[in-house]
Amino acid sequence: MTTNLGFTPSENPFVVEHGGFYRRWFSMVDDVDTLIETVAKLEGTTQDLWVPVWKEAGDRYESDGDRLEAAGDYAGARKAYLQAKTYFAIGRFPRELNEVKAAISADCARAYRKACAHLDPPVEIVEIPYGDEVIRCHFRTPKADHPVPTLLIMCGADVFKEDRGWASDYALEHGMASLVMDGPGVGENPVPWSPNSVSAWVAAIEYLENRPEVDADRIGAFGISRGGYSVMQLAGTIPDRLKAVVASAGHPFGYVMSDEELDAFVEHANARASWVFGEPGGPPSFSPTTAENEREKFKTWALSEQGLLDKITQPVLMINGKLDHLAPIGNIYFMLEHGPATGKEARVYADAGHCAFKYFDEWAPASFAWLAEKLNKA
Repeated sequence: MTTNLGFTPSENPFVVEHGGFYRRWFSMVDDVDTLIETVAKLEGTTQDLWVPVWKEAGDRYESDGDRLEAAGDYAGARKAYLQAKTYFAIGRFPRELNEVKAAISADCARAYRKACAHLDPPVEIVEIPYGDEVIRCHFRTPKADHPVPTLLIMCGADVFKEDRGWASDYALEHGMASLVMDGPGVGENPVPWSPNSVSAWVAAIEYLENRPEVDADRIGAFGISRGGYSVMQLAGTIPDRLKAVVASAGHPFGYVMSDEELDAFVEHANARASWVFGEPGGPPSFSPTTAENEREKFKTWALSEQGLLDKITQPVLMINGKLDHLAPIGNIYFMLEHGPATGKEARVYADAGHCAFKYFDEWAPASFAWLAEKLNKA
């Protein structure tokens, strides 16, 4: 990665910097200079100006992958296909708003399937029943003659399961199976996003408990951003069935922001809401907010308001950057000071922003080593 990137906690899609818009994909981009060159071609964020730039880059990588695969270089092909997947994923941001976004989302899924074509053990596409719906997920398990510890990999609001394949790789390195699932209301998870959508994650745990490859007494979970919130909510919802969790960021847990913090939070949220990623002249792709609206949302969403704090009894590792503009670092300190006094650990990076992606190469592998240790003691 380019080493001289600046840092700003922001959502400006025309600047590549730590803490900024492209933090979501830094760990998945092999050459940040190529990313910077692609961003420089952008003339706007509406889909007519946004999608073609990212599709061109993705097509180029996918063609490289096709050539390498035809030559029998499956490792090189996988690398190229994963780059294609990532550039298509940026083009899809923030979600499948319409047919244009759905088309590049299909490109993303296709490139990811190509990247996984020669994996051993393979990626299994599974469907989890949920009422009259199904949630399509990715499952991988190491080859073993006995049930193994397993992780539910929980995605967030604008990153899909195709972007979390690396988490399955880390799980396998430590002898763990994994189920990667889109967050509620995202990708192939049709469950509407609401405080009650934790039931979708519970359905995933029930599915895992019934897989013969899975040790039902050693299931953990890992989540980033909105997934970091969800993993903590799930931990308090089924504490006896979830044995260890890692939450990178997440909000709200129960920390009440000061008026100054709340004003800054609203300012950042409304700056994000100023960008339109759909049709020209269309509505903001994120809803604007107010301090009063955030106070009302807190009453419904905060773990403290849901009565979950005392129920989070399993080992917990919380990670974030101190300068997070979307999930205030006070959430971590709040959790350390409330609920059971033991079992909670934290890594706070003083010069990093949302999810501490600046230090992904340190905390990501450490998280899965930590989970393996905790689950093997369960």
